[in-house]
Amino acid sequence: MLRIAQYHTIPLPRGWSRRVRSAVIHVISLAHFSLTATRSWAANSWNARLRLKQDIDRLRQELALLRGETRLKDARMERIPAQRRPHYLPIERMAILELRAARGWSVCQTANRLLLTPATVAYWMSCLDDEGSNSLVKMRQIAQVLCRAGLHLGSTTVARLLAQPQRPRPTTVIQAAGRSVQAARPNDVWHLDLTTVPTSLGFWTSWLPFALPQRWPFCWWAAVAVDHFSRRIMGLAVHAQQPTSAAVRAFLGHTICKTGAEPKYFITDQGKQFVSAAFRRWCHRRGIRQRFWAIGRYGSLAVVERFIRTRMLQAVLTGHAGPAMTFRTTRPYGARIQPSG
Repeated sequence: MLRIAQYHTIPLPRGWSRRVRSAVIHVISLAHFSLTATRSWAANSWNARLRLKQDIDRLRQELALLRGETRLKDARMERIPAQRRPHYLPIERMAILELRAARGWSVCQTANRLLLTPATVAYWMSCLDDEGSNSLVKMRQIAQVLCRAGLHLGSTTVARLLAQPQRPRPTTVIQAAGRSVQAARPNDVWHLDLTTVPTSLGFWTSWLPFALPQRWPFCWWAAVAVDHFSRRIMGLAVHAQQPTSAAVRAFLGHTICKTGAEPKYFITDQGKQFVSAAFRRWCHRRGIRQRFWAIGRYGSLAVVERFIRTRMLQAVLTGHAGPAMTFRTTRPYGARIQPSG
């Protein structure tokens, strides 16, 4: 009892109340750092139940954070009168009705969840099968959705797609630094790039240098090779830390051997892995010409950057790669990444 009484009489530091809010942010950042490191250890465990427990815990945290994010957005939107809120686009209205069908919501439940009025939801349901100016979704909106998905089709093409299917023609000219490179057939030109894929929600932290280390367990480094003519993903390698020039050369050699195709040109940025003398000699021995991206010119790096923006990379890292995907994994920490197909 004496020890407990002495413990409670310890005075708090002077001015402690002025640092409470910043201390909360630091504590949350430290907890994020610790959880990421601990889950990475559990994800690489040979115990299947421990890996499953890590997945469940991570998904539960993601669900709680998404609910908190949605609550904050809804709280801001609720303060705006219904007549002054931004209107949903036709495609978004269709998505709301699809969500309603998947959730089994009533008209009132849909309106409450998405900050609408029941009359608005009922009106959208009545316009589902209408044509012309009253239609809920028009051909132009469908073409825009296909465009965002990577299929560049016009509204008239969408209308006659079933009767006259057309094969899109890929772009064959790449604006590389100094000159244009022609891709006349598959495997003429390959794009190469390196990128980071966070394993947690991001790299930011509240202490200097205000960023987590860009290596495992906080992110993966991925090397990507994309054929410009066919847009085929020729290879993808995943590394626990930033790959060296030797690792990139080994990945490219494995990809060329696996696919049985060797390009005429490599289009890369000016990263240290690609400007090294060893990489230039390796390309020269194989008869491959290296070109650099033309910064500021449209199309010079759009192909590989578009792939990186999609969720295909996350699917590969979780073991859901497509059958056409060819890649090799470097996993010094025992990362469990397996190709499928």
